Amino acid sequence: MDCARTATTLTFVCAAVLALSELPSSRALAHGAREQAHASAHQAPAAGLIGAVREATERFHDVSVARAEGYALMFGCVSGPDSGAMGLHFVNLPLVLDGVLDAAKPEIVIYEPLPNGRLRMIGADFLVFAEDWHQSTGATPELMGQLLHLIESPNRYGLPAFYTLHVWAWKQNPAGAFTNWHANVSCDAFTPGDPGRP
Repeated sequence: MDCARTATTLTFVCAAVLALSELPSSRALAHGAREQAHASAHQAPAAGLIGAVREATERFHDVSVARAEGYALMFGCVSGPDSGAMGLHFVNLPLVLDGVLDAAKPEIVIYEPLPNGRLRMIGADFLVFAEDWHQSTGATPELMGQLLHLIESPNRYGLPAFYTLHVWAWKQNPAGAFTNWHANVSCDAFTPGDPGRP
C-alpha cells in the first residue's frame, strides 16, 4: 500500500513539474514584455511619420494638384539596380533648396506609372543637400526619429552629396516604410514625355 501511495504521489509530483515547466518563467515574461514595449516604442514614431506624410500629401493623389503647387518630374522613372524601383519623382525645387526638413512639406512626391497612363501616388521623399545641412550642424539629419540616408557624389542623379528619406506612405513596402528601393514598384509602364497628363 505504501508503494502504491508513493507511486501515486510521484506521478502527481512529476505531472506538476511538467505542467510548471511548460509555463514561461517570470524572467521570460519580463523579457517578452520589454521586447514588445521596445517594438511599440519604435513603431509609434514610424506610424507618426507615415501619418504626417499621408496628411501632408493626401491632396497630391491628383498629380495636377502637385504640379500646381510647384512639383515637376525630374529623373524620369527611377528603377532599382537589381530589382524594384523608386518610381517618378516630382520635385519641388524651392523646398529642396531651402535646407529645411519638414514632414508637412516633402521636397518630393513619388508616383508609380500605371499601364493606363495614369499615375498612382505611392510616397514622398525628403531631401537636403549635405553641404547645406552641415553649415548649421555636424549631425546626420533626421525626421521624426528616422535618420536620412547619405548619397555621396558623384551619383546617378548628377547631384552633389545629399541626404534622403523615402517614406512609402501610400504603398506598403515589404522591405520597410523608409528604405530607398521599393520591391513592388515598377517603371515598366513609364513612357517618356509628360506622364499623368490627361
